[in-house]
Amino acid sequence: MEDETISIPTYMLTTIDNPFHPLNEYDNWLRFDEDHGYYTNEYLARVMGTSEYFTEIEEQLAVNQAIDDIIRLDLENIYKKVLIEE
Repeated sequence: MEDETISIPTYMLTTIDNPFHPLNEYDNWLRFDEDHGYYTNEYLARVMGTSEYFTEIEEQLAVNQAIDDIIRLDLENIYKKVLIEE
């Protein structure tokens, strides 16, 4: 039997005005984010449901769901998601 690998998209949350990529330019991205008072990582952590028993896939699904929830409830259009990989 052939080994099947489950692949899900990996997203990161950022703000529409942050000129830096949250993965490739993380230090600059984080500095901009915190200097402007967004604290996006902390916000995402508050919204995301997690467990120490989550698999890596379950963890990423929880991140993706939290990002989608934040964007859906973002009435000021501050946030956007960035596709990292599929």
